[in-house]
Amino acid sequence: MGGLSAAQELAERGFEVAVYERRPDFGGKARSIPVPNSATPGRSPLPGEHGFRFFPSFYKHLPDSMKRIPCAGRSVFDNLLFSTRVEIARTGKLAFLEPTRFPETLDDWSTVFKSLFANLGIPDDELLFFIDRLLVLLTSCQERRLAEYENIAWWDFIAANSKSVSYQKYLGEGVTRSLVAMKAEISSTRTVGYIDLQLMLGLMCSPGGFDRVLNGPTNQAWIEPWIAYLESMGVALQGNSLVRSLQLEGGRIGKVLVEQNGLPSALAVDYYISALPVEIMAGLVTDDIKRVAPSLAHLDKLETRWMNGIQFYLKNDIPLVRGHSNYLDSPWALTSISQRQFWPGIDFAGLGDGKVGGILSVDISDWDTPGIVYGKAATNCTAEEIKTEAWAQLKAHLNTEGIETLSDSNLLSWFLDPDIQFPNPSAATNAEPLLINPAGSLQYRPEASTEIPNLFLASDYVRTYTDLATMEGANEAARRAVNAILDASGSNAPKAQLWPFQEPEIFRPMREYDLLRFKLGLPHGQGL
Repeated sequence: MGGLSAAQELAERGFEVAVYERRPDFGGKARSIPVPNSATPGRSPLPGEHGFRFFPSFYKHLPDSMKRIPCAGRSVFDNLLFSTRVEIARTGKLAFLEPTRFPETLDDWSTVFKSLFANLGIPDDELLFFIDRLLVLLTSCQERRLAEYENIAWWDFIAANSKSVSYQKYLGEGVTRSLVAMKAEISSTRTVGYIDLQLMLGLMCSPGGFDRVLNGPTNQAWIEPWIAYLESMGVALQGNSLVRSLQLEGGRIGKVLVEQNGLPSALAVDYYISALPVEIMAGLVTDDIKRVAPSLAHLDKLETRWMNGIQFYLKNDIPLVRGHSNYLDSPWALTSISQRQFWPGIDFAGLGDGKVGGILSVDISDWDTPGIVYGKAATNCTAEEIKTEAWAQLKAHLNTEGIETLSDSNLLSWFLDPDIQFPNPSAATNAEPLLINPAGSLQYRPEASTEIPNLFLASDYVRTYTDLATMEGANEAARRAVNAILDASGSNAPKAQLWPFQEPEIFRPMREYDLLRFKLGLPHGQGL
């Protein structure tokens, strides 16, 4: 995502660009994956994914890039559809949440927050305490967020240890675990708190809708038109290219050694952008590079977790809800979406063997907690066990009150993200883990421009407004890298636009007051 986004911004400004990708295809974790050996004569392979695509309303950078990618006389952005519901599923009970009216006063905000969590069985006093915590975040200045909230774990900020199990499970872990794959006990309040707020504000307040999804498999709706657009601007896309080392010469990157289709080659260009994931980049940063670029010296201290998808191919489509489902009681933090309802132009009879009527796309965000079937964490399961366990957890949430929503007889086949690799039956590894944000970890994250004057970074560990390992964060990082190259090259081309998070204007005077308190060394004013 970071590499293709940077290539687009640079090529649109007249730069010559080449993208080197270790796989034969492009798009990273965002791309679709044709299910091997699933096609029959005259039909296309079944579409697999790393996980469903999720474009919440607070995304600004990525949609802006999508608007400039042509697709069938329109743009890729026009392939986004709004969902209309969010389903909160629990074992034995289902609840649906949807936006009501736009809140206009502080009392409105408290009321809306309370109604958002009203059906979770949390004591009123604890619910009001949590709402107060959210309002503290909304009325805190940016300086306090960086100096204080970055170093406080979300679990501690919301005082989860002293609260009920329902509070801990639904407010402490809920969104944190299933949507951003992080542990509330260690994750930074600055990251988790403000991402949670953006999701909640979008759910309650976005006039056009809270969430968007693609109207077809990701490659068809987005990646293939994107590749075609880049190639039309002369971008050279070099697949099967594995970066072996960065060569430092006179304080600059002199060349990058790449292995292409098994053959070594050396790249010597004006500027380099690394869009590699943090765990790969950390292995390429030598001691010499660390001395010249101290901001890269601690990449190995950044942590990752797993968030990967599994698709269930159904004989008969089960729409569930027109949006995402969040399975709050699932040990593996499952979320899902029923794809067919959003893919009006896809001929399902032309996929696979022609028998698939629907696709339930599921994300697994907790790979360390024992499941309900085998009593094992997902990392200790075989692929078949992961399928059985995830399916069982879905049924435990959806088959309630005597209604069988999911039946075994309706399941035709399944496809697990191939980035989950099995060197032996009891130890899975992940080729593309996800950066997480423990409290205090911002100090180890570099800016998009490094101390090496021709090396720039466009990956989700870069410091950004988005501050989360997402497509949006990688796109924003790419824009920051491009802007740094524009400065370094003396280009007069317009800068790539950047957007901070939008927050309700009603809280601006309180944030300004909190800035005064912060400068005076005073704590945040409580009693909202």
